[in-house]
Order: sequence, then C-alpha cells, then structure tokens
Amino acid sequence: MGIFSSIWNKITGHKPKTVPAPTAAPAGVAPTPAPTAAATVASPILPPVDVEAVLGDLADSKGGGGNWRTSIVDLLKLLDLDSSLAARKELAEELNVHAGEHGSAEQNIALSKAVWTKLAENGGQVPASLRD
Repeated sequence: MGIFSSIWNKITGHKPKTVPAPTAAPAGVAPTPAPTAAATVASPILPPVDVEAVLGDLADSKGGGGNWRTSIVDLLKLLDLDSSLAARKELAEELNVHAGEHGSAEQNIALSKAVWTKLAENGGQVPASLRD
C-alpha cells in the first residue's frame, strides 16, 4: 500500500470490505448466479468525504495539528503517518511531483497541493483554495 493510500484510508476510515458468502436458495427456488469477478471487485458508491472537516475535527481532537492545510509534514503528522524526508520522497515519486530538491519548501508545497488534488480526484470534497 502506498503512502497516498494510507492518507486516504486515515481520512475516510476505510476498512476493507469482504464479499459475503453466497447463501443457499430455499427449496423450489432457482439459485441466483454467483457474482462475476467485476461485481465482487466493485466497491459501493459512497458519499463524498468532506476532507477539510474530517481533518479539522482530527486537529481539534489533538489540540491543533499545526499548519496541516499547507504543510505536508504537518498533514502527515496529524494523520500519525511517517513525515520523514524518505517518506516524502516516496510520496513525491508516487504522485509524480518533481518540484525543487527533496525536502525543499518548493517541493513540500507542491507535494501538499498534489495530495489535496489527489484527494479530490478520489472523491474527497476539497476546497479549491487547497488545490491551487
């Protein structure tokens, strides 16, 4: 699992869902066919997640959360994820962010914006001000 997936899972509280085992049909009733592989892989449609509200609540519960709206380091720390330079390098590669030197303010800003954009692409409600 990549770092972005960890971010998304922390925000959404995602837990892998298991597909229920098929049940036997009552006597005299034809059994329904087993779901296709595509049907078992498809995830249910979930309402959009208000990412800023979730993170705001989390920050409040932790007594602040730093400057998580603009700092990738503070965002990762808020989510109890590794915020080291190595982790940010990995996240930059995962999101194809190549702005400035690793660990530079330029790269960290670009990485933060890339995370917000990717959260929005994955169904998160993210204010445009965080993506721009």
